[in-house]
Amino acid sequence: MATKNWTAVDIPSQQGKIILITGANSGLGFEATKVLSSKGAHVVMTARNLKSGNEAISLIKKENANAKLDLIQLDLSDFASIHQFSQEFHKKYKQLDVLINNAGVMNPVNRELTKQHFELQFGTNHLGHFLLTGLLLDILKNTPNSRIAIQSSAMHKNKMGKPDIYFDDLNFDKGYNKNIAYAQSKLANLLFAYELDRRLKANKIDITVAAAHPGWTKTNLTRHSGFFLKAILSNILAQKVEMGTLPILRAATDVNVSGGEYFGPTKMNELRGYPELVKSSDKSYDKELAGKLWKVSEKLTQIIYNFT
Repeated sequence: MATKNWTAVDIPSQQGKIILITGANSGLGFEATKVLSSKGAHVVMTARNLKSGNEAISLIKKENANAKLDLIQLDLSDFASIHQFSQEFHKKYKQLDVLINNAGVMNPVNRELTKQHFELQFGTNHLGHFLLTGLLLDILKNTPNSRIAIQSSAMHKNKMGKPDIYFDDLNFDKGYNKNIAYAQSKLANLLFAYELDRRLKANKIDITVAAAHPGWTKTNLTRHSGFFLKAILSNILAQKVEMGTLPILRAATDVNVSGGEYFGPTKMNELRGYPELVKSSDKSYDKELAGKLWKVSEKLTQIIYNFT
């Protein structure tokens, strides 16, 4: 890896590539769409709300009239929507060079459920992306040198969130804590990323998987956080979205990535800074835990990954 600060300038040409970004209409996904389309990629954007998705396209087109963008509706909290999206994507595209699993829900004040009655953060952040990735795996396998980049969070190892996979109460029926539920979903993202990377390598499948976290970045994801987080951290300590997007962009495009890496900022306890290789929690590398989560995820989403 390069020793200088890695920025968007280091992203090679993405001409001819199809890149799918979930949650592309705002925040980190919107910024990633701007950057990658400026590098020549054809970016397929997803959004739950087509109106906000089209508004995002208009904003990007004002800066880059030549941006190649497509928008397909996707609600990751609804398995039916994910299946519908997959069908539409398969009709339109025969290649997928990069899948960026970016969309997320953070800290809803009250316990909310997905359409299939899973706790909203676990159901959207992990199960939704687990199902989506499995449904798109055939196209990824048929695209040479394809890649999957998965967005996690530093909260996956923050003691305040008591990060673990609560198999006996995945949906927090016994008592809801928004921070603990969020930490579970973000730990699940990393367990999934590393386990997927291991299984692809074991089956000699040419898909690279890497993960990232944005540090503390000012986006609308924190709108449900408390006053201290919004007023103090978000306005004083948080970095701009242009910086916070760099780790996932590096995971998605750095030609030196071989799979299983995790990128994030390194300053102020990984809150700020340029993206570098960082270590996730010991628990995130637990193969037994990852295998158990994989089996549970396949059962809950009713999809079996095809590695042949």
